[in-house]
Order: sequence, then structure tokens, then C-alpha cells
Amino acid sequence: MSSPFVLLLAFLIGFFSGLRALTPATMTAWAAQIEWLRLPRALAWFGTMPAAIIFTVLALAELVNDKNPKAGNRTAPPALTARIVTGGFSGACVAAAGAQGMLIGALIGAAGAIAGTFGGYQARAKLVKALGVPDFIVAVAEDLVTICGSLWVVSRF
Repeated sequence: MSSPFVLLLAFLIGFFSGLRALTPATMTAWAAQIEWLRLPRALAWFGTMPAAIIFTVLALAELVNDKNPKAGNRTAPPALTARIVTGGFSGACVAAAGAQGMLIGALIGAAGAIAGTFGGYQARAKLVKALGVPDFIVAVAEDLVTICGSLWVVSRF
């Protein structure tokens, strides 16, 4: 697999982290668990069954909470920070699995998370307005994009 493609995948997993902070990390953990992703020793804990289960539970809670009208804004500092961290970590895992450096993968994944956070926020707001549908409908579509996109990224290895 070529270096530019692996780094694109690191950016994309980060981008999806900008849409949903925990879903891409969950997909990454499961991909490592079933050995789609071969992680170096420093990241091996992420591919354990306990890690995959914990991230799954957290991701499901996030998917439910996102539909709550009182949920916090994804661009607020706590949510943005979580997205940058999970995007960076998932990017590091993807890059390492593709024989690229963890640091560059983390940086590119974090950049993708920033792009996904702000781009996703704008796209969701504009789609709700343009389509005249409830936010819930666009949120579910965003969930599907995140789940399918993350699965596509981690299945490339």
C-alpha cells in the first residue's frame, strides 16, 4: 500500500472522528481485534477485546446522546478536544498498520478530525435547512456515513 494512500486513510479516519468522536475509534479497535490492522506493541492494547467492548459501549452512548436536542455543540472545546484526540489516535493506528509513522498518522488524523468537526457541523446545519427535515434525520444519516466510512477505512488493510 502506498504511503500517500495510507496517509489519506489516516486523514479519513480522523475526519470521521470529527463527525462522531468514538465510532471511528471503535471501528479501529475492532479492526485490530480481528487482525485487519496489525498494530505495533505501543498500540497493541487497543486491539484487545476489553478495549473494543469499552469503545463500543461509549460509541453507542454517543450515538444516542447526539440525537438529544440538549447535547453539547461538537465545536465546543471539550467535544472538539475529544474528537482531535480520538482522530489522532485512530490516525496513528491506521498509519502504523500501513507501515507509516505513528506520529505523522496522529497529526494527520487530528487534522482530519478538525476538518470533520467543522465541516460536519456546517453540512448538518445546511442540510437540515435545505431539506426542511428534522435534525434527527440528518443526524442518523451522519451516523451511517461515519459507520460505513470508518468501516471502509479499516477494511483496506
